Amino acid sequence: MIISVDKDSLFNIFGVSSFNSLEDKIDSMAPSLVEYHLSNFYNYNNDNVYFNKRDVEESVSIGEYNLYFDYNENIYLEVTESNLDDNTQTLW
Repeated sequence: MIISVDKDSLFNIFGVSSFNSLEDKIDSMAPSLVEYHLSNFYNYNNDNVYFNKRDVEESVSIGEYNLYFDYNENIYLEVTESNLDDNTQTLW
């Protein structure tokens, strides 16, 4: 599933000013903290949007999350299905 992410909110949470600096910031953070922030975006916005991967200018992969930056400067968050299934599994 792919959702649209508010660029300003994403940049504010990670303390960056551009998509280029986002990857460097993510690399310096704990993976669990990055996934926590990205899951919050996903949990509060479950509206599917039309997304054409041919329009992608840059992308960043973080575990089972993918961030895409397109030529129109929109940011999209993709969550793979296996991550969605983890929410329903038990620890046993």
